[in-house]
Amino acid sequence: MRFPLEALVEPLVRWYELNRKTFPWREDPTPYRVWISEIMLQQTRIEAALPYYTRFLEAFPDVRALASAEQEKVLKLWQGLGYYSRAKNLQKAAKIVCETYHGELPRSAKELRALPGIGDYTAGAIASIAMGLPEPAVDGNVLRVIMRLEACGDDVMRADVKTRVAEELRQIYPSGAKAGLLTQGLMELGETVCLPAGEVKCGVCPLSSLCLAYASGKTAEFPVRSKPKPRAVEERTIVVLTHRGRVALHKRTEGVLRDLWEPVNFAGKMDLAAVEKRLSESGVSVVSSEDLGKAKHVFSHIEWHMTGFLCETDGEPHALSDGYALLWEDTEKIGETKAVPSAFRAYRKKTGLL
Repeated sequence: MRFPLEALVEPLVRWYELNRKTFPWREDPTPYRVWISEIMLQQTRIEAALPYYTRFLEAFPDVRALASAEQEKVLKLWQGLGYYSRAKNLQKAAKIVCETYHGELPRSAKELRALPGIGDYTAGAIASIAMGLPEPAVDGNVLRVIMRLEACGDDVMRADVKTRVAEELRQIYPSGAKAGLLTQGLMELGETVCLPAGEVKCGVCPLSSLCLAYASGKTAEFPVRSKPKPRAVEERTIVVLTHRGRVALHKRTEGVLRDLWEPVNFAGKMDLAAVEKRLSESGVSVVSSEDLGKAKHVFSHIEWHMTGFLCETDGEPHALSDGYALLWEDTEKIGETKAVPSAFRAYRKKTGLL
């Protein structure tokens, strides 16, 4: 028997209007502001994203400002949020919006989904919150709410389950202002009340009288989630290469950190002797060194296990022997002009550089 999802609309909208939290993108929910906020909030907590959102909007108050900005400035303002492909896709999409839609985000979920970096969830959020269109935005929080309401044992890691839930919601979604209220209500309920097992707050949930999992005392059993594949582990050797107060940086040309500046680093785990040999092959002599120890950084699908060294050299080569290009930068200027990923945060703290 089909679960009556239409029954959740009115109680959830009323609850949200009484309990909504205040955020800048909610005070003036234009398509651009909602878009920026939703991209920033992917993989990032609201509290952490708030100051970035404010600075980003001050620098790029509209689509045209973002489209015309230098990529280096966009990435610098994104520094610390991680997942830099989000920032690059924002700018790519902004340029398309200016070229194709006269600087205004398209007013359909289908056209929104065609833009770089905008998937089903983000398209649904923009369309419903900023445009009043009957489009749901289904993320992990919303899936958890719906799976518990339905006491559904389908694996939420399966793409077809997410698609099915989105279609079920689309059939009962209102238009106009209520569309945005419902979207934000589902989000907020999943973030603050219908929490993961062990934290769930059924006693204050506005939908508890409808919830089949609650009625059966099995909220902890839903949603069903298969274990993700373990992340691949990659060993890296990080060399903070310095010469008379300047640091060598390399602009990455591939991988998850493409277009970002990073300290010299090599694939694999190397000891100091191997590092010095590698540098000497490029005519660079190490005059002093320090072991910076080990560090780890977790990306979405890979872990870097790093070994670090601080090496003062006798010169400033423009490249290593294998064509690995270097830019030497005054240490005090790096923080002002270059986006160095948080992957190297441990070595930034240990050296005071980067």
